[in-house]
Amino acid sequence: MYNEIDYTLMATVRDVAERAGVSPITVSRVINNAGYISGATRAKVEAAIAELGYVPNTLARSLRSKRSHTLAFITTDITNPFFTSMARGIEDAASAAGYTVLFCNTDESVEKEDRYVRLLLQKQTDGILLVPAGSSPRSVDLLRSQDTPVVVLDRAIEPLKADVVRCDSVRSSYDLIRVLLERGHRRIAALGGPVGISTADDRIAGYTHAMKEAGLPTRDLVIYGQFTESSGFEMAQSVLALSPRPTGLFATNNFVALGAIRAIEAHGLRIPQDVSVVAFDDVPPVLAQYAFLTVIAQPAYQMGQKAVELLLQRLQDEAPPEYRQVILPTHLIVRGSVGLAPDARGSVVTAPK
Repeated sequence: MYNEIDYTLMATVRDVAERAGVSPITVSRVINNAGYISGATRAKVEAAIAELGYVPNTLARSLRSKRSHTLAFITTDITNPFFTSMARGIEDAASAAGYTVLFCNTDESVEKEDRYVRLLLQKQTDGILLVPAGSSPRSVDLLRSQDTPVVVLDRAIEPLKADVVRCDSVRSSYDLIRVLLERGHRRIAALGGPVGISTADDRIAGYTHAMKEAGLPTRDLVIYGQFTESSGFEMAQSVLALSPRPTGLFATNNFVALGAIRAIEAHGLRIPQDVSVVAFDDVPPVLAQYAFLTVIAQPAYQMGQKAVELLLQRLQDEAPPEYRQVILPTHLIVRGSVGLAPDARGSVVTAPK
């Protein structure tokens, strides 16, 4: 046996109105929080709704209001703790404003992103929060052509055609490299992400600036791959085979860092005695064995919240006509994965200012 819903017995607005002793329009005002309703009347209507088990027809309401009260978060890798935390910030902020959030994962695929955008437009999603899979503004242009507000997160697209919420990857990466320089490291390798992705390019730019400022070469020390653990392992394998071997590794995201650590262990090396490691983005507490990493931590949860705030302002026509770029501060956390360079032990080395 199973319980089957008899849709012919489902309560209507008129049923609720009769039970509460009010007009159907009064019930509608209570449901939609529109117009003045006395506390006593609201209480009677809400009691009738509860007694009858009335479920508002959200489809009919959305057709009337031309709003679906849904937002969508399109991201490149929802398994990455950074984006998971961002998603939670988005969902909490959206839920508090009465919106439901749809989650879409592109796996860094521009083609998947395009399919999701077109599907969400067909579903009349009110607004999109987008982590672009590429550097092209194509998705933003398509959404704007359909008058669908969009906020870009984490990555920048040029020219600025939408509100953006991100952190300063150039400056933050520069700060990470200086941690290594100040401990005597002079041969530092950078494990990059996909070429053309703004965060990947910016983090290498920060690394390059710090190395050039210190008068150090970067030739053969920069390698590009993907923002994945397997790519981090492969890139680290390559640079650890160089002679002389780098004494410091800069992983441009947390997954790359996890792969690099596996490669270091596979080479029989120790962190930080043989190789020091710094990474962009922290690892989640569940990976306690990697909690020794020196990292740049981004406020992912707050980024999600801020993006929803900007999106809702666009939806409510409360935003300025010009597009905004909000750059949130990062936090440098120095932990045990960084030590003195092997050839600097016993001497004090100061990096150039």
